[in-house]
Amino acid sequence: MSKEAVEPAQATDSPQAAATPADAGDAGYSKDLKARHVNMIAIGGAIGTGLFLGAGGRLHNAGPALALAYLVCGVFAFFVVRALGELVLYRPSSGSFVSYAREFLGEKGAYVAGWMYFLNWSTTGIADITAIALYTHYWSLFTAVPQWLLALIALAVVLAVNLISVKIFGEMEFWFAIIKVATLVGFMFVGIFLLATQHDVDGTKPGLSVIADHGGVFPHGMMPVVLVMQGVIFAYAALELVGVAAGETAEPEKVVPRAVNSIMWRVGLFYVGSVVLLALLLPGSVYSADQSPFVTVLSKIGIPAAGDVMNLVVLTAAMSSLNSGLYSTGRILRSMATAGSAPKFTARMNRSQVPYGGILLTCAVCVLGVGLNYLMPSQAFEIVLNVASLGIISTWVIIMICHLVFVRRARAGLVTRPRFRLKFSPVTEIATIVFLLVCLGMMWNDPEVGRKTLLLIPLVALLLTAGWYGVRRRVSRNTDEELTRLTK
Repeated sequence: MSKEAVEPAQATDSPQAAATPADAGDAGYSKDLKARHVNMIAIGGAIGTGLFLGAGGRLHNAGPALALAYLVCGVFAFFVVRALGELVLYRPSSGSFVSYAREFLGEKGAYVAGWMYFLNWSTTGIADITAIALYTHYWSLFTAVPQWLLALIALAVVLAVNLISVKIFGEMEFWFAIIKVATLVGFMFVGIFLLATQHDVDGTKPGLSVIADHGGVFPHGMMPVVLVMQGVIFAYAALELVGVAAGETAEPEKVVPRAVNSIMWRVGLFYVGSVVLLALLLPGSVYSADQSPFVTVLSKIGIPAAGDVMNLVVLTAAMSSLNSGLYSTGRILRSMATAGSAPKFTARMNRSQVPYGGILLTCAVCVLGVGLNYLMPSQAFEIVLNVASLGIISTWVIIMICHLVFVRRARAGLVTRPRFRLKFSPVTEIATIVFLLVCLGMMWNDPEVGRKTLLLIPLVALLLTAGWYGVRRRVSRNTDEELTRLTK
């Protein structure tokens, strides 16, 4: 239900009302996530297969200017997380932006936000289990194992981890992030050493001359850099997990600002820094979409087992993404179920205070992905990844719209903004929304997959509309019941 309805209720002398959270979906969670877990969830959200694998093809197409693309997209991604961080400190909620959409945009806004986020992570989950299966096939030991079976095993393992407890989830994400960070730091040390010693890399002396002798910063002009933005923005998907995790930490007011503020320098160091190093070591034309750019460099200088190590890291990144997707959709669906806009069973929790109903629903969609891997193993990854892009863009746009309404209410004296704020509102929110919509529109320039994805928007809108008419009475009834309970 909306905050406006809750606040008068909480002003009564009823002890029950005073103890009731603003979002009924927040009740019952443990607070077992520690500061190190949330910090590493923030890092894990910022570092994934978009860098470890996707940077190779983008470097080939855009050249060294890819670093600029990562920087620009990183700034807007930071704005989104900073806005969400402010909302979290105003009112921590495991329902995160769905809970804020309910408060500032009404039940329809929460409904759209929740189901678009579910679309994002359920399809991303299919992409993740597909990627895990593909990466596992890299080793000859698993070549004979069918792709669909490997995908099913990966899903079963991560599901089991998520159902045990939030603490186990936090530990798993902590170590996944440690592996990714350690790999990047190790590579950067190697790259800096190669630059400092002018060690030959594939017969070329590393340095600025590599860029200057191969077309400069923009070897193919500005247009490839603009077009690659649509892929770069998706590399930052999952940063919003910080907001969901904040609902299960004991001290969000201390943990969230540190985690959010650290995202900016991590983006600068790991994304921009890594791409700059890659561009200084080898020409962009040497990299390809079929191989991790880090493996390309390490193999050129003769480091043994470079491919095996990096394949393991990319596999870890995909497992981390799947783990995070099950975690976040479980919490989001529970928040929606308590309001009536998701199936009732998704509100159920087990003895470990884990919302298993929502997690199982996401897994059910991922099982369909196992079938997709069986029927179309070569196309499964590309199909679902583009559908997921619709979900993440809509999620980030909704977060910024919620923040706009929040600031407007704060100026009217209806709510109080915390000290931790997104600067220069409303210019920052509007600029971010425009940028995200432009990135979405640029998918039209890809006739093979991107254009077909955009043509799905009317279908998604139709399904959302039909779904709303199916649940609106239940939503209205739940709101009335909640208001009655709070005002007793």
